[in-house]
Amino acid sequence: MASDILSTTQPVMLSSPQPLQSPPGNVGRLLKLSPIKMLPNIDSLKMLEPGRKKLTSIETQRVVAVLDETIKKLELVSLFQHAIENLDRYSVIFGSELTGALREHKRLQDNMQRHLQRMKSREDDTSFQSETTNMAENADVHFGALRQGVQSSVRSTLRLFLANPTACQALRSEGNVRDQSSQTLIHFLSELRAFLYEMLLTSPLEQNERMHYLQEITLRDHKNRAVLLALEEELNAAILDRDTEIAKKNESIRQLKINLHQLEKISENQVKRTMQEAEVQQKSDCRASEGKIAKLQQDLQQLRSQLNATIAENREIELSLRKKKYKVETEIENWIQKYDGDMGEKQAELEELEGMYEEEKAQLAELKEKLAVLEVEYVQIIEERRLAQLRKEEEEKELASMTRAAIVIQAHWRGYRVRHSMKSKKKKKKGKGAGGKGKAKKGKK
Repeated sequence: MASDILSTTQPVMLSSPQPLQSPPGNVGRLLKLSPIKMLPNIDSLKMLEPGRKKLTSIETQRVVAVLDETIKKLELVSLFQHAIENLDRYSVIFGSELTGALREHKRLQDNMQRHLQRMKSREDDTSFQSETTNMAENADVHFGALRQGVQSSVRSTLRLFLANPTACQALRSEGNVRDQSSQTLIHFLSELRAFLYEMLLTSPLEQNERMHYLQEITLRDHKNRAVLLALEEELNAAILDRDTEIAKKNESIRQLKINLHQLEKISENQVKRTMQEAEVQQKSDCRASEGKIAKLQQDLQQLRSQLNATIAENREIELSLRKKKYKVETEIENWIQKYDGDMGEKQAELEELEGMYEEEKAQLAELKEKLAVLEVEYVQIIEERRLAQLRKEEEEKELASMTRAAIVIQAHWRGYRVRHSMKSKKKKKKGKGAGGKGKAKKGKK
C-alpha cells in the first residue's frame, strides 16, 4: 500500500543548463587569443559556498531534524510491504505486537485495494454510469475511512518500529529490495534536504552577494556569447575561404584529369604503333622459324636412322648379356645350394656350442656365488691391511716427529752449552784485562 501511495507522487525534475560544446579548431584558437575568462577561479567558487558550516539557530536545526526524521520514516514505510511478505522470517525479531500491527496493516491495505478495484470497475462499466450521486458519495466516504485507517495503521506501526531498534535496523538492512518509486522519492527528499541545508546556512547578506555575483556572471556570459557569435562569423568566413580554396583545387584536379585523359589517348596510339611493329616482327620471325623447322626435320631424319642402327646394335648386346645373366643365375643357384648345406652344418655346430655355453654359464653362476663370499672376505682383509697400514704410517710419522724434536732439542742444548761456555770465557778475559790496567795505573803514579 505504501508503494501505491508513493507511486502517485510525481517527482519534480530540476532543469539543469546544457553544457556548451567545445568549439572547432579556429574558434578554439580565437578563444585562446581573446581576453575573456572562460572558467571561474577558486575565489569565484568559494563565493558560491555558504559562509557557515553548521546551523546556529534552533529553528533551522528543527527544520532539518524534521526533514531527516521524515526521510528515515519514509525509508521504513517503503519497506513495510517487504516485511509483510516475509513475516515468518522476521517474526522473532519483530515480536508479537509489531507482527500483529503489520498483519492489521496488510488487512487494511487489502481492503483499500479491493475498494479501489471496485470503483475502477464501476467507472469502466457503462451500465453503472447512470447511478445516483448518493452511491458515489457513500463510496467516497467509505474510501476516506479506509484511507484514514491506513494512515493511522502506518503511524502506529512506525511508533512500534521506533520503539524496537533491533527490528528497525533489521528492516533497514534490506534497502536493496525497495521499489523504484520509493527509492526515487527518498533520493529527491535527500536532495531537497541538502538544498534546504545549504539555504539555511546562507545568510540574507550572503544571499544578496551571491545573487549580485550571479548577475555579474550572467552579464559576463552574455558578453561571452556576443564574442562567441563574432567568432562564429569569423569561423564562417574562414569556412567560406576554405570552400573557395577547395573549389580551386577541384578545378586544378579537373584540369589534371583532362591532361591524364589526353595522355591515355597518346599512350593508346603508341600501343597501337607498337602492336603493328610487333606483328611485322612476328611475320619475319615466322619465316625464319619455318626455315629452322625444315632444317630441324632434316636433322631429325638423320637422327632417326642413327637411332635404328643403335637399337639393332643394342639388341645384339642385350642378347649376349642375357646369356651371361643365365649363366650367372645358374652359378648363383649352385652357390645357394652349397650355402644351405654349409649353414646346416654350422647350425648343428651352433646348437652344440649353445649347450656347452649353458653348462659353462651354470658353472659361472656357481663360481660367482663362491667369488661373492671370497670377495667379502677379501674386502675385510684389505680393510684390515689398510687400517694396519694407517696405524703403521701414523706410528712412523709420530717417530719421525719425535726424532725431529729430539734433534732440535739436542741442537738447542748444544747451542746453549756453547753460548754458556763462550760467556764464561769472555768474563775471564774481562777480569784479566781489568787487573792489568790497574797495575799499569799504579806504575804511572
